[in-house]
Amino acid sequence: MSPAITHVTLAANEASEHRGLIIALFALFVLATLGITVWAGRQTKDAADFYAGGRQFSAFQNGLAVSGDYMSAASFLGIAGAIALFGYDGFLYSIGFLVAWLVALLLVAEPLRNSGRYTMGDVLAYRMRQRPVRTAAGTSTIVVSIFYLLAQMAGAGVLVSLLLGITSDAGKILIVALVGVLMIVYVSIGGMKGTTWVQMVKAVLLIGGTILITFLVLLKFNFNISDLLGQAAENSGKGAAFLEPGLQYGANGTTKLDFISLGIALVLGTAGLPHILIRFYTVPNAKAARKSVNWAIGIIGGFYLMTIALGFGAAALISQDEIIASNPSGNTAAPLLALHLGGVDSAWGAILLATISAVAFATILAVVAGLTLASSSSFAHDIYANVIRKGKATEKEEMRAARWATVLIGIVSIALGALARDLNVAGLVALAFAVAASANLPTILYSLFWKRFTTQGALWSIYGGLIVAVGLVLFSPVVSGDPKAMFPDVDFAWFPLKNPGIISIPFGFLMGWLGTVLSKEEPDAKKFAELEVRSLTGTGAH
Repeated sequence: MSPAITHVTLAANEASEHRGLIIALFALFVLATLGITVWAGRQTKDAADFYAGGRQFSAFQNGLAVSGDYMSAASFLGIAGAIALFGYDGFLYSIGFLVAWLVALLLVAEPLRNSGRYTMGDVLAYRMRQRPVRTAAGTSTIVVSIFYLLAQMAGAGVLVSLLLGITSDAGKILIVALVGVLMIVYVSIGGMKGTTWVQMVKAVLLIGGTILITFLVLLKFNFNISDLLGQAAENSGKGAAFLEPGLQYGANGTTKLDFISLGIALVLGTAGLPHILIRFYTVPNAKAARKSVNWAIGIIGGFYLMTIALGFGAAALISQDEIIASNPSGNTAAPLLALHLGGVDSAWGAILLATISAVAFATILAVVAGLTLASSSSFAHDIYANVIRKGKATEKEEMRAARWATVLIGIVSIALGALARDLNVAGLVALAFAVAASANLPTILYSLFWKRFTTQGALWSIYGGLIVAVGLVLFSPVVSGDPKAMFPDVDFAWFPLKNPGIISIPFGFLMGWLGTVLSKEEPDAKKFAELEVRSLTGTGAH
């Protein structure tokens, strides 16, 4: 047995010896958040409460909740793993995720809060034909949310498997199913109020846990970051190349293109993510929406800065073979780092492992709740109430539809999450960003800022970007033709890149423009003028 596998087995044994503690911590968080959800559910009286939390949250509270929504399993598990395995190239995820917030702040947050009511479909339907654009917006929201959910499910599977020593595929699938059931309960009972409070609690826990690990890593190296990076480079076996660009994305022309594609998707994707967009509706006005993004940037910026300690600390203190033996994509690097910092054969190490893993599990539960709420809200409000029922559904019927949609989306996510359980979660989230930037962002920007934009342009933009992005992913090495693919034993991958953003995002913008210029529809100048005043000033906003 290799030393790496021995260490991983030892880690699993340490976890199993303290399994009671681990299960107790997990159960404590789940029970606490369920309590919050039930409490919030009792205060959810109408659609405004269910979809937007009654618009009662302050800028700081919403900023904290946005941070909790955004700092997902990809941030905590996936990025730490990517840095631990690929050094500088892995840290590019942190930079991309953070820079993306500037696009959201400057272009989307305030106008969207002023223009919509509950969903992205509200903004599009304001000056276009309701039924087709709401159907398109709802479809896009659900697809993007499911892609993002895959990452969280995969993260849950590897995390709990490590802690409980579960190695069988059936056991991992059972864990994914458990997370799915919990997220259905959170959203069905608590709505936006419950979800927001869970995200706020989770954000505090995640930042606290990350500060603790960062402090312990820096303490190990006498707070000398240069020593930390030097040790990481040496221990990685790749030397100085570990701290330079190109280890993952510089091998050839294809990987360089993949890097550009990833960068575009990360920077533009946030402003089109449905579960982030709906957070802007939970504050009382546009000023609070703008301030909440400022708070979020500060909190998220601090967190991503600390991923240097998480990723490079794992690379410095744990062998590459051990990280890969535990999970081929590096998703367990952060929990393993916690174990090593506390001592692999000590009770303190097991406590630290259990605590950090419980925080990561909290992260997953909070994010899946936000994603499920975004997609079920869009189905109930856009597709059911305004397309199927043609605006005649009562609030009670709409909320019932949202709850049934939550169950259905949960089942689909469980099934797909079981297939994606061995993929790197940061890479999976990058796919969601690419799909969001391809389908949602062009339509939102055109709708808010282009006077000539028409219904046909919106439909071509959403469906064009969506079909091309999802199509290229299906025929990429993420799904087949690669040992780490979703289906590693078959090969139907003809698209060489792992992220479709470099093609699908420009295509989404192009189709929006082309659909508009080829449309015979006369845009409603009066409606655009109203939307412009409303989006920029907040006059008439809900």
